[in-house]
Amino acid sequence: MVNGALTLRAMRRRLALTNEAAGHPFRRSMPIFVVEPIATRKPVTGLVFFGASFVSWFIIIMGMIA
Repeated sequence: MVNGALTLRAMRRRLALTNEAAGHPFRRSMPIFVVEPIATRKPVTGLVFFGASFVSWFIIIMGMIA
């Protein structure tokens, strides 16, 4: 069975670090990670979709013939 005093002492222990990234010297030397939003792309037009479909089917059919 777990000793009650041992459990209370572990629960009273405070976190030594205020910042999670400040724990290791290598991580402290790294620049701050910033998440940048993804740039929006233009939707695929009908002509581009037709061209991609034509090329892909051409490769598939020529692969079956060869």
